[in-house]
Amino acid sequence: MIGIPEIRTMAERIAGHVVRTPTVPSPGLSSLLNAPVTVKLELLQRTGSFKARGATAKLLALSEAERAAGVVAVSGGNHGIALAVMAAALDVKATVVMPRSAPARSAEIVESTGALLRLTDGMDEAFALMERLRDEGLTPVHPFDDPLVIAGQGTVGLEFADDAGELTDVLVSIGGGGLISGVAAALRTLRPGVRIWGVETEGAQAMSEALAAGGPVPVALSSIVTTLSAPAVSHLTYDHVSALVDDVLVIPDREAVQGILDLADHAKVWAEPAAGCLLPAARRVRERVGDGARLGLVLCGGNAAPGDVMSWAERFGLN
Repeated sequence: MIGIPEIRTMAERIAGHVVRTPTVPSPGLSSLLNAPVTVKLELLQRTGSFKARGATAKLLALSEAERAAGVVAVSGGNHGIALAVMAAALDVKATVVMPRSAPARSAEIVESTGALLRLTDGMDEAFALMERLRDEGLTPVHPFDDPLVIAGQGTVGLEFADDAGELTDVLVSIGGGGLISGVAAALRTLRPGVRIWGVETEGAQAMSEALAAGGPVPVALSSIVTTLSAPAVSHLTYDHVSALVDDVLVIPDREAVQGILDLADHAKVWAEPAAGCLLPAARRVRERVGDGARLGLVLCGGNAAPGDVMSWAERFGLN
């Protein structure tokens, strides 16, 4: 289990490479949800998402031999962008494996950094290719199954705890569980009374299915939210979530896309569906906990192309 000492150490290590993103009250969301809302704007992070933190944490820990051989990562978008950009900044050769369903913009950004992009038919095939490249000598930078990566993502929770006012409930998106594992590890120490809620989308609900099964299980992926589409969580992230998180909510894709539009309208920020799903989840939390809720939302990323958002909105009949 990752603890606050590891997270504080990692915060010092990556401080010169990542942004301490703003933590601000949102009057617009507070009015929309009828409760005080504070947002952690990780969509303003370097590379457009929190993933830069974990990628940097891992890259800075490489040996000289590992740096020379290069690194490899699997990604539905944001992790690959983060690794490619940060590896280029740190002069490390990177290979990024993505399913063909990943956003075209993400693939373009990866290639623009000079990283080698490898495309596969799906996430299962992407992870299998990463394993083969590991056997060939590349160092894997796993998107969530790595203590260093989780400690890096945990710096989000460290900053949120330091910078936010009073909170009763914090909502964090879940793909493979690296972000919520790190955030929960920080908050359980620094804000022990706060309830922590994970949020997934239907068709990308690896953590909720793991919790129901008593451990990680493979899941069928069908969500449009590729950045949350892990084929399974890891034992490491499962252990953190099962011990530290109050509950995991599952949101339909349609509501996640509506959340993007609502965030643009009421919070004046451009988010991706992995962050948009937090708004409908926050409504459910507000209904469950009643009056007195003071909500914190980790807006994890903003790497959604306008054309994709408009296409999703049309698909789901949203204005």
